[in-house]
Amino acid sequence: MAKLLLFNKPFGVVTQFTPHEKHKCLKDFIDIEDVYPAGRLDHDSEGLLILTDDGKLQDQITSPKFKMPKTYLAQVDNDITDEAIEKLRAGVELKDGLTRPAECEKIETPEIWERVPAVRFRKSIPTSWIKLTIKEGKNRQVRRMTAAVGFPTLRLVRIKVGPYELGELALGSYREL
Repeated sequence: MAKLLLFNKPFGVVTQFTPHEKHKCLKDFIDIEDVYPAGRLDHDSEGLLILTDDGKLQDQITSPKFKMPKTYLAQVDNDITDEAIEKLRAGVELKDGLTRPAECEKIETPEIWERVPAVRFRKSIPTSWIKLTIKEGKNRQVRRMTAAVGFPTLRLVRIKVGPYELGELALGSYREL
C-alpha cells in the first residue's frame, strides 16, 4: 500500500532530505523512509507539503497536465485593492507568460501559528491577507503574481493541494493517511 504523508512545513526548511548547510531539512522532522516530496515549497514558504512513495500519485500532484488546485494564504504588503484582486482572478502577465485565472479573495487575518522569525513590521504601512487558489505551479508563482499587481507577498502558507488539506496539523508535524 502506498505511503502518503501530509507535513506542515515550517518557514526556513528546505524541501529535501539531504542535510543543508544553512537550513533544516525534511530529515529533521520526518522519520519515515522512502517517501519523497510531491512538489515543493520554497524555504521561505510554509504549510502543506505532501510526501509519498507512489510515483503515479506524485506525478498527479506535480504535473501541470492534471491542473491540481493549490490554495494559499498570503500576507501582502499594504491594503490590497479590489482592482488587484480582480487582476489576480483574471490572470497576471509574468516574464514567463500569462498565469491561468485564479480564485482570489481578501480575508481577515487567519488564526495560524506565529512565524519565526516574524514578518517585518512597519507602523506606517499596513498588511492584508488573501486566499488564492491556482491550478498551475510556475516557480514562485504566487509571490510573483502578488508583486506584479503591486502587493508583494510577505508570508505565504499553503493550506490545500487538491483534496488534501492542512487542517489542524501542528507546525513541524506530519500525519500519515
